[in-house]
Amino acid sequence: MKEFSEDDIRQFDDIVSRDDKDKAHALLAELHPADIAELFQNLDEAQADYLFKLLDEETAADVLMELDEDERLKLIEDMPVEEIAKQINHLDTDDAVDLIQQLDDDERDQVLSKIDDVEQAGDIIDLLKYDEDTAGGLMGTEMIVVNENWSMPECIKQMRMQAEDMDEIYYVYVVDNENKLRGTLPLKMMLTHPSVSKIKHIMETDPVSVRAETPIDEVALDFEKYDLVAMPVIDSIGRLLGRITVDDVMDKVRQASERDYQLASGISSDVDADDSVIAQTKARIPWLLIGIASGLLASVILGAFEMQLQAVTALALFIPIIMGTGGNVGVQASAIVVQGLANGSLDIRHFSAQLGKEILIGLLNASVLSIVVFVYNIFTMPDDFAVTVSVSVSLFAVIMFASILGTVVPLTFEKMHINPALATGPFIQIMNDIVGIIIYVQIATFFLRLMTGLSI
Repeated sequence: MKEFSEDDIRQFDDIVSRDDKDKAHALLAELHPADIAELFQNLDEAQADYLFKLLDEETAADVLMELDEDERLKLIEDMPVEEIAKQINHLDTDDAVDLIQQLDDDERDQVLSKIDDVEQAGDIIDLLKYDEDTAGGLMGTEMIVVNENWSMPECIKQMRMQAEDMDEIYYVYVVDNENKLRGTLPLKMMLTHPSVSKIKHIMETDPVSVRAETPIDEVALDFEKYDLVAMPVIDSIGRLLGRITVDDVMDKVRQASERDYQLASGISSDVDADDSVIAQTKARIPWLLIGIASGLLASVILGAFEMQLQAVTALALFIPIIMGTGGNVGVQASAIVVQGLANGSLDIRHFSAQLGKEILIGLLNASVLSIVVFVYNIFTMPDDFAVTVSVSVSLFAVIMFASILGTVVPLTFEKMHINPALATGPFIQIMNDIVGIIIYVQIATFFLRLMTGLSI
C-alpha cells in the first residue's frame, strides 16, 4: 500500500483548490482503490468528495468498499439515490448489502428501485433478510455453479457464460437438479478428463459448507480449520445459496477484535481516533462513572472499618497489593476464557471442567504469592505477626475469589449471549476491588481479635 507523505497531501490539496481536474485524474489513475481510500482519510470531507466525483463508476464503487463505515457514510449521505444505485451495479452482492445497510429504510427502497439489474436487486433483497452477523448476512451470490448431470463440454460452455460478470473465481460448485450442493469441480479434473460423460463422475464430494444461520465466529473458525479461501452457504435442506470469501471473514474478525478490545478497555461503543470529542466522551464516560461509583463504595466500606485501620495502621499499607493483585488475577482468568471461546479451544459445555482447572491454577498462584508476601513481612515486620498472617490469608482468599470470578463471569455472559469480552475489562476489576476490600478487612479483623485480643 502506498504511504502518503505530507507533500502528497499538500499536492492533492493544491489540485483541489485550483480545480485541476486533469491533474487529479492523472494522479488518481495511478492509485489502487485501497490507496485512494487511504488518501481520502487524510483529506477533509469536501476534498474527498471533490476527488470522488472524478472517479469512474467502477473505481468509485471499489473505493467506497475500501473505506471504513464512517468515512463511507460521509460520502454517500448527500449522494443522490441514482448515483448510489450506479455504484451498486459494480459491486458484488455481499458488498452491495454492506453499503445498503448503512442507509435508512426510505433511501434503501429508493436505491433498490433504481438498480438496473433486476436479478441483482432481488438477490440483495434476499440477503438483507439475514442477520449481518451470520453466514447468510456475509455471503454473496456471485459464483460458478454447474449441474452434476452435465457433460464436460456443456459444463465449460456454461462456466464461460457465468464467468463473464465475475471478478474472481474461487471454486466451481456442483449441484443436483434440486439445487442441492453435491460437490466441487477441481480445475485439474477439467483438464485431465475433457470428455467425461457427466460431471458427477469426477467431482469432489462432501465439500465443507456452512448453514446460512451460522454465526460469523463459527464461520471464521471453519475457514481457519480447513484453510479455505471461499466456502459455500446452504439452507436447512442443503440447497446452495451463495458463498463467503476469506477476505470478508477477515474483515468481520478484525471488526469484532477491535470491538472486543474496546470493551475490555471500558469503552462502551464503537469509536475511532478520528471521531468527535463528544462521540468519544460518550463512549468512555459510562465505565468511568461506574469506576468512580465503585471507588466511592470501597471508601464507604473502608470507613466502616475505620477503627481497625486506626488500631493497626499497617493494615492500610497492604490495601493496594490486595486490590491490585485481585484485579490482575481476575483479568488474567477472564482473558484466557474469552480467548478460548473466541478461537474454539473452549466449549461452553465444559463449564465445570474449566472452572475446576482454574481453581487449581488459583490455588497454585495464591499459594506462591501468599508465601512470598508472608516471608517478606516476617523479615520487615517481625513484631506484627498478626498483620503478616492477616495479609497473607487475605491475599490467598482474594486470589481464589478473583480466579473463580474471572472464569464464571465470561462463561455466564456467553450463555446469556452477552459479549464475554466485557468480562475482561472494568467489570472484573470493579467487582474484585469491592469484594477484595470486604474479604481483607473481615479476615484482618478476625485474626487481629484472635491473635492480639484487640477489641475491634
